Amino acid sequence: MAGVAVVTDSTSSLRPDEAQRAGITVIPLQVVIDDASVPETNDGSTAARVSQALRAGGVVTTSRPAPEVFASVYADLAEAGYDEVVSVHLSQRMSGTCEAAAVAAETAPVPVTVVDTQTLAMAAGFAVLSGVEAADRGANAAEVAEIIRARAAAASTYFYVDSLDYLRRGGRIGAAAALLGSALSMKPLLTIADGEVRPYERVRTTSKALARLEQLGVLALARAAGSSDHVDVAVHHLDSELAAQHLVDRLRIRLPTLSEVSVRQVSAVLGVHVGPGTLGIVVSPRP
Repeated sequence: MAGVAVVTDSTSSLRPDEAQRAGITVIPLQVVIDDASVPETNDGSTAARVSQALRAGGVVTTSRPAPEVFASVYADLAEAGYDEVVSVHLSQRMSGTCEAAAVAAETAPVPVTVVDTQTLAMAAGFAVLSGVEAADRGANAAEVAEIIRARAAAASTYFYVDSLDYLRRGGRIGAAAALLGSALSMKPLLTIADGEVRPYERVRTTSKALARLEQLGVLALARAAGSSDHVDVAVHHLDSELAAQHLVDRLRIRLPTLSEVSVRQVSAVLGVHVGPGTLGIVVSPRP
């Protein structure tokens, strides 16, 4: 089976059936709940456990896969007959996952190209799917990697968090630290820029923040439509399904021609850092 294999990690938020159908190998990150480590799955069960533990005041942390895990996956793909591997992961400014993949790539039995998407969630997931499509058409690893990088960079990501405290605790807040202190009484809207979580706006109430998130989604869709004939949209949430569905309904009212919107829990690992009540939108134009 000659060709390019595509690997990603669980924070890309691809559903198990989606990844299996596309032939993508998904390497799970670990969620540690009260000292018990479990691999995250994207069927919603791990995210539900994380939300429950956080709401109960439990100690929840995360850890990256060890280089040995990546090495085993790369060896298996070489054994299966693949000529090259493209290994696609969340921003290295948020996790050491890319670093672990790069360490394993040095001794892999086939060439491995490690791609730092500089983003997360379905902004990375949609890019991975485009990379697989290119590989299926016969593109080489360099071409697949470039398609993935370009689509990840073209995506717009905005999200509302009920509290910045989870981001602060995990050290993932980056430039958004400017929103701490008196701003904790505000309702923050955040974005992903240059591989980091960054502040976008501060809004005084939850209802206004969610209305603004809707508006940002509409504006992002308008921009994307100017550069692509097809735009994919994902609405992420953690333990906030009703709010997620309400956002989808509002988007459909404002944009009646909007195609399918994928609603899914944010990955459990990301959920640890953003907390219950998080709601986000990813707008990703196809190449």
